[in-house]
Amino acid sequence: MHIEFTQADESHVESLVELVNSAYRGDSSKEGWTTEADLLGGQRVDAEGILAALNEENSVILVAENDDDGELLGCVHLEKHGDKCYLGMLTVSPQLQSKGIGKMLITEAEALAEFWDCNSIYMTVITARTELIAWYEKHGFRKTGEKKPFPYGDARFGLPKVQNLEFCILAKTL
Repeated sequence: MHIEFTQADESHVESLVELVNSAYRGDSSKEGWTTEADLLGGQRVDAEGILAALNEENSVILVAENDDDGELLGCVHLEKHGDKCYLGMLTVSPQLQSKGIGKMLITEAEALAEFWDCNSIYMTVITARTELIAWYEKHGFRKTGEKKPFPYGDARFGLPKVQNLEFCILAKTL
């Protein structure tokens, strides 16, 4: 399979919503290891949120597509904030996880952040996701010691199934 990395546009919205929700929520997400289904129900993203990210200044969603058939394999959202770059929504199709696509998306994300003259890249991860945090640490990210509260009551971020959710901030110097 040959993978093509491009910037998403409005033609990708429906596919992105389906991909991201399938990788993080519901039964389909349990085919991969990035599921949040035991922690959160509901949606991870919606079309409105994807469109907002696409139309926001200094915001890009990179997509990984199968060059042979155009199938959407993964994505990552990046936002430039001064000399730092926020990385979010790193997603790989549940059936294709553990095949190196996530690592390739991080490499592409870091290249774009460097192109934007950013000196670091950072993200938020739910602290209960220890296996995901370990994966990011394996790829050079480090816990900053900062925490952020989970936005309970805002269904755009999902419907919590457990109490005491919070985010930790991970960062990597470029």
